[in-house]
Amino acid sequence: MKELQILHIEHWHNFLLAFIPLFIAIDVVGILPIFMSLVDGIEKPQKTKIINQSVVTALSVSIGFLALGKFVFSVLGIEIYDFKMAGGLLLLVFAINDLLFSEKGKRTITPTMGVVPLGIPLVVGPAVLTSIIVTVDTFGYIPTVTSLVVNLIIVWIVFLKSNFIYRLMGDGGSKAFAKVASLLLAAIAVMMVRRGFMDMMLYLKKSS
Repeated sequence: MKELQILHIEHWHNFLLAFIPLFIAIDVVGILPIFMSLVDGIEKPQKTKIINQSVVTALSVSIGFLALGKFVFSVLGIEIYDFKMAGGLLLLVFAINDLLFSEKGKRTITPTMGVVPLGIPLVVGPAVLTSIIVTVDTFGYIPTVTSLVVNLIIVWIVFLKSNFIYRLMGDGGSKAFAKVASLLLAAIAVMMVRRGFMDMMLYLKKSS
């Protein structure tokens, strides 16, 4: 009984640890102003269709990358610590870019905007794909997939309730949240580089 309780606690612990970096990487509140500008003036039924399209696209791309990512690594001879360090540096660039140059222009409305740019790269971009690979290696497939699905459900709800949330937070509040999320993403990026370097040193030590 006690062992089951320990496993249950460990499962929730891993879920939370996998959920947080994905939540920060997706930054649903941060991309809310962009979403609002994209769907401005669109009727509710079409808007709902675009939201569903974006979430399905994000989930499909994430699962596909999750399934093939490590196979591609083995073919190319890439180790997980290589990806951790490269991904961490990439995330750091994204975070710094968001902190210093966060203004994004409006995009043209298209019938497939739920796929591009909403599903990719706004909801699931390089930052999210990098986080997915790292969280799978660190916490396992079940916590990662579960946290991904929960995050995308949050995205779906936030987009559906975007008018209310945006009025509640205001433009300034949304931008402030995006800045904080970018700062946390930068900290996670540094952590990923550090862990990748430590894994590489451990691998070299075992090989020698």
